[in-house]
Order: sequence, then C-alpha cells, then structure tokens
Amino acid sequence: MAAEHGQSPTDYIVHHMTHNAVGQGFWTWHVDTLVMSAVTAAFVALLLWLGARRASIAAPSGLLGFVEFIYEFVDGKVGEIYHGNSRGFLTALAFTLFTWIVAMNTMDLLPLDLPKFIAGAAGHEHAYWRVLPTADLNGTIAMALVVLFLVIAYAIRAKGIGGYLHEWIAAPFGNHWALWIPNLVLNAVELLAKPVSLGMRLFGNMFAGELLFMLIALLGLVAGEHLSGLLGIGPAAAFLGQVAFGAGWAIFHILIVLLQAYIFMVLPIVYISMAEQHH
Repeated sequence: MAAEHGQSPTDYIVHHMTHNAVGQGFWTWHVDTLVMSAVTAAFVALLLWLGARRASIAAPSGLLGFVEFIYEFVDGKVGEIYHGNSRGFLTALAFTLFTWIVAMNTMDLLPLDLPKFIAGAAGHEHAYWRVLPTADLNGTIAMALVVLFLVIAYAIRAKGIGGYLHEWIAAPFGNHWALWIPNLVLNAVELLAKPVSLGMRLFGNMFAGELLFMLIALLGLVAGEHLSGLLGIGPAAAFLGQVAFGAGWAIFHILIVLLQAYIFMVLPIVYISMAEQHH
C-alpha cells in the first residue's frame, strides 16, 4: 500500500516524525521546535495584548471577557494551592504556562500535511517540519528545568541557603550523621523526579496524540487517493480525506490539549508551595 507518490506508510510516518535539525550530537538544535514555540508565544502575547488594550470600566465582553475568564480561573487555582506572599508572580507564571502550552498543543489539530503543502509552495516539498513543540522531549524538559530552578530559588528564599542545605541532610529521617547520605539520596531523587515527571508527562501524552493523528491521517490520505482515482476529482481529495478522518479524533483531542496544559500549570505551583514549607 503506498501512502503518497510510492512512499510506504512506514516512510510516511518516519518523515513526519523527523525534526528539522541543525548540528550534531548533544548540540543538535530542533529548528522546528524552537520556531513553533516562539511563534505560538508571540501569538499568545499578541492576543493578550489586544485583549488588555480594550480594558475599560464597563463589563468585559468579547476578547477581553475571554482573557479575564481565563485569568480568573488561573488566579483562583493558584489561590487554592499557594498561600505565600508571591501569589502575583505565581499567577503570572501559571497564566503564562497555561495559555502558552494550550497554544502549542493546539498545533496538533492542524492537518498533518499542511506544512508539506506550504513547503512545497516554497520549493521544499520534502522538508522536515514538526509543528507540535510539546511532542519534542527537549522542549518539555526545558520548560520543566525552568520550573526546577524556581522551586530551588523559592526554597532558598524561604529558608535561607543554610536552612535549605541543612534540610537536605536532616530530612526526612533526622539530623543524625549516619542518616545524612540516605537523606541526600532521597532528596536528590525527589527534586529531580519533579522536572522529569513534569516534562515526560506532557511529552508522552502529546507524542502519543501526534502519532495517532499520523495513523489517522495516513488512513484518510489513502482513502482520499482511492476516491480521487475513482471519481477523478484531483489530488486535493487526499488532503480532504486526511482532514475528514482527523476531525473526529480532533474533537476528543481538544480535551487532552486543555488537560495537559492544566496539569503543567498546577504542578509547578504545588512544587513551589511545598518548597517553601519548613520540614
């Protein structure tokens, strides 16, 4: 069975799972992840700016009402979790994470071969380009590392450097010298598990969704090509078949898009709140 122009289904999926990358080894840069992350961030910033510039004393409506609805939702969740004196910053952090990750996750709803058609129009039909930044482990772990830095910074701010380091050797088993090494090991595992689980969770769910979209798109593509051959309605039928088959899963996938953004928004606030607590 050919997917496209004699291309096998395996080749089709491998092509769509390959990043547009530069460099080698550890210094490989995924250009598509960086560009799509920046583009979605700029889009969210523009959307929020357009909403904010419409602020007035009247009851909010339209875009401003939508932005305020999201902000109040995020602020309410932060207030339920965090009771320290940095709520304003953490609300801004949670609001940024939620809106940005929703925007990045939403890229998964685009027709799979849309980048190929755009690249083909520019003369680069076989260029690699993955539009979903959160399906790249490098991107999700990078965000999780920023959260890790904030967790450590807030813990030091609340306890001081001495108190923070003392907690590493004194908790959870006590301050006896014979327990210092077990305490260090457990604290290191606990600290590193937070960014790893945070980044892996978002990556795993979005990567699985992207792969499922690829399989559905492949099915729609083949169905569209057969329909095109039978009815003589042109190659556009293949693309339309891909869109039609993917639409059903996209409706359900919207829930995953929002849920994963919500989880990545809430957990950093939980981690920072726990970091400020004295043991």
